[in-house]
Parts: sequence; structure tokens; C-alpha cells
Amino acid sequence: MKIRSLLLGSAAIAAVAGLSTAGYAADLGVVTSLDVCDELGLSGLTISSDDNCLQITGDVKFEYDWGNYAPGRVYGNFFQSNNGNTYTVFAPDGQTDSNHGDVDAWLKFVGTASSDFGPASATIKLITNNQTGSSDWTVGVDEAWVGIGDTTRLMAGYKSSIFNLGDDVPLNYLGLFNSDSVNKGVGFATTAADTGGDVIQVVSNLGNGLSVGGGLENLAAPFGEMTGVGVLQYAGDNITAHVSTAYGADLATGALGWKVHAGFTGSWDPISVVGAVATDNTGYWDALGSVAAKFDMFTLAASGEATSAGEWGVGGSATAKVSDGVTLNLGGRYFHGVVNAPGNVKLNGVAGAPYDVYQVEAALTAAVTESVSLSGAVGITDSTITNASPTPMAFYGKAGVAWAPGGGFTSGANVTVTSLGGYKAVFTAEKSIK
Repeated sequence: MKIRSLLLGSAAIAAVAGLSTAGYAADLGVVTSLDVCDELGLSGLTISSDDNCLQITGDVKFEYDWGNYAPGRVYGNFFQSNNGNTYTVFAPDGQTDSNHGDVDAWLKFVGTASSDFGPASATIKLITNNQTGSSDWTVGVDEAWVGIGDTTRLMAGYKSSIFNLGDDVPLNYLGLFNSDSVNKGVGFATTAADTGGDVIQVVSNLGNGLSVGGGLENLAAPFGEMTGVGVLQYAGDNITAHVSTAYGADLATGALGWKVHAGFTGSWDPISVVGAVATDNTGYWDALGSVAAKFDMFTLAASGEATSAGEWGVGGSATAKVSDGVTLNLGGRYFHGVVNAPGNVKLNGVAGAPYDVYQVEAALTAAVTESVSLSGAVGITDSTITNASPTPMAFYGKAGVAWAPGGGFTSGANVTVTSLGGYKAVFTAEKSIK
């Protein structure tokens, strides 16, 4: 009892002393000020001085693959799109037990301070990409620009374009064969109106989710070959949408041209919708649409695409939660294409010749623990391309494990085997800095 009374008395004395000290500090006008990063509303990994806040972000990713074909490349005279998509990557390329290592890393510094016009910042982003495993670790500058403003922001320097290419990812499992031509904005039949690089840009928030931006880009080109860019965007009420335009010259040829990209994404429980179109001064266009319906235990999705070259494709999928942590995906996609059509495939065949390609896949993902998940898939893909060697039809199976223990670290391993004699094992490890 005496010990208990002593402890309670000590706590009471400490509380009174704390209150007295706080009152005394208040009387003296002692106030603990916020860190400059907090005042600017900046978080994450930061370093502050009296006036400036320095944010540091980055990422390091390592990938190693082993096998007789390399994902994303063309084998046996098979076919590949101009934008780097390969519809089938399962054919052996003649290599035996080849291996390939790749280390990608970037580090970004953003220094921000208050000004009479709003936050003023300087951004520097460094990147390196070592694909050979050699000692060549050349570091490049990916961004170097300054900006100032809040609701209206002025940006100048070397950076990416404000030309918006989003709001156009198909909602079905497997996606669409040619959707990257819209999704990544590289389906334009001409490279006129090059964007990004050295820029002067102004973006203004008009309120109610609406913003507008404009700028001069590709300023490193000879005088008169710069590109004018404009974008109108909306984000709010479960909707994002945009229209981007650009008019300028090709950096290589100087030929004038224009391009437009527009996209829409909306979600109203249980329906989600995506629609997008890309077009340019040559008359080329590529459009896609997608819809998904999400219910308690399953999701249904369907997508379609078409181009000005008479090409078209469809895709569909069903996703079901078999049990807690276990998900089943059933998907398929089909594309009717034209050899050497703008934004599509290049092949040693007759330009304008039609072809068909399809893929069907069933995949199962299971969360073993909070940080570990297993996956497996089986499928088939085929094409009517006549001069592909070996025959493009392939049955395949995939199995993998993913590990995400937290702290921004992720890792995984997967293996693929095919009926064409192809095999590939891939290991990845990545850590982000936020």
C-alpha cells in the first residue's frame, strides 16, 4: 500500500510540475514551430533547413532471367509491333541457357521553399540502366527543371510533357493486343509534334476538379520546330477525363504535324467504364472501349478496339474470388490485324495482308500469408501469320511466387515453359524510397 501511494503521489507531482512548466513556457511565449516541410505540406523522406525542404525519392530494381528466349523480343521471324509489343514470346531464339541481368535505378531530389507566388521548387532526377551486368554505370539526367506556384504553376527546364496519355487501360484480364498504341500514346503513325524535353509549361487549377495546361515543348529543336501542347483535364466524382493536343515538328525531319489523345474513366458501383482515342495529321486513329461490372464474388469485363487501317480486336474476362485470398482469372483476347499497318506489326510479309491472333488463359493466385502469394497459369496462343517460323501456336504454363514483406521491398520469381520448347525463369527484387 505504501509503495502504491508513493507511486500515485509521484505521478501527481509530475503532472502538476508538467502543467506548471507548460504554463510557464506559455507565459514566456515559447512556441514549438512546425518543420518547414510540414508547413509546405510535404512528407516522406525529407531534409529541411530554415527555408527549404528537400524530398528524396528513388527506386532500385534488379531482374535476372535464364532460359532459351528473352521476354519482349522477336524470335524465329515472328511478329512484333512497332511500339515494342510482341504478341508471342514463347519461341526459342536459338540460344542455349542464355542469361540476362538488368539493374534499373533512379534517384529524385525536389527542393521546395515558400515564395510570394506559392511553393518554389527545383527538381533533379538521375537514372541509370545497366543491362549488361558490366561495370558501365553511366548516370543520366532524366529531369532538371524549376517550378513555382500553387493553383497556377509555371514549370521550365528539362522534363516530361504535360500531354496526358492516361484514362485508357483496358479493364479485362490480359488486356487487348493493340491497346498499347492508345494506352502509351505511341500508336501515332507519325512522330511529328515531339513533346517533352526542354519545356516551358503553365498548368492552372480552375476548381471543381477542372484544370488546364499549355506550353512550348521540344525547345531543343532548331528554331521554328518547337511543339505547342495544350491539355484540358477533369478529376472528381469518380471520373477522370482529358483531351491533349500537340502541334509541332518532327525532331528528325522538321515536318509539321499534330496529334490528339483523349480518354475517359468512370466508376459507378458496380460499373466501371474506360474509353480512349488517339489520332494524328495522317488520318490514323486508334480507339478502345472497356466496361467492367464488379459484384460480391466476381467481376466481368469486356473490351474492344479498332484502328483506321480496318483492324479490330476484342477481349473478355471473368474474375472470381474462390475463397479468402484465392482469385481465379479466366480471360481471352482476339485481334484481326493488317501487316505493316500504322502503329501495328512489322513482318517480313506482304504489306496490307490480314492476319488473326488470339490468346486464352486461366490463372490462379493465392495469398499464402500476408506477404507471400503464389500464382499459376495455363494458356494457348496462335496466329494465322503464314511465314512465322516455327509455327506460332503455343501451349504454355506459368508458375510464380511474390514476396512483399513491407518497407517498400518486393521480390518474386517465376518460370514459363511452352510447347515450342521455350523456357524462361525470372527473378526480381525491388526497393522503393519514398
